[in-house]
Amino acid sequence: AQGDSSASYHHQLCRPLDSTALRGNPEEMDKYRRVEKPKETPVKDDDEIRVTAMGSVSAYVSRAATVFKELEKPQVVIKATGNALTKAVTLAEVIKRRFKDLHQITSLGTTEIVDEYEPLEEGLDKVVDTRNVSVIEIKLSKEALDTSDKGYQAPIDASLVKEVDAEELTKPRGRGRGKGRGKGAGKGKGKGKDKGKGKGKG
Repeated sequence: AQGDSSASYHHQLCRPLDSTALRGNPEEMDKYRRVEKPKETPVKDDDEIRVTAMGSVSAYVSRAATVFKELEKPQVVIKATGNALTKAVTLAEVIKRRFKDLHQITSLGTTEIVDEYEPLEEGLDKVVDTRNVSVIEIKLSKEALDTSDKGYQAPIDASLVKEVDAEELTKPRGRGRGKGRGKGAGKGKGKGKDKGKGKGKG
């Protein structure tokens, strides 16, 4: 009976583990380590802005100013995946309120991400985890876009746009160099009246 128990235990170890069960089971996760993928440097077009969850919206707006004003491109293309989707939508709304007459087309989809996990114990199989992640692409163009596209939005009313100087957006921001500080006139410049001038009796 003991031999049967050992065989059964070995069979469980050798059995490929479902990737969903692996993600939801911390004890099983401790038996594996994720295989690091070689880092690929994505080739970006000049008009592309790739948004991450940790990125700064103001920095992305500055990039848009560079694309429109310095590179003189007619459009910017915002791309994001996963938990950065909301930030991409926010960025698009901000850009539309900084630059006039921007046509918009929004496309949604999914992309497949594959992670591999190597076992840290003998007898375990490698686990391949495949999951689908949402992706978004928002095109903002000064030129007319396909109005029949289901993701098309016309430019917002010009009264809602507050254009800013591109140089103000693109120049680096310094940290408080004392603008407006220390310029006040000093108090008590010594024009005080002498009290008690010492006309003593005597």
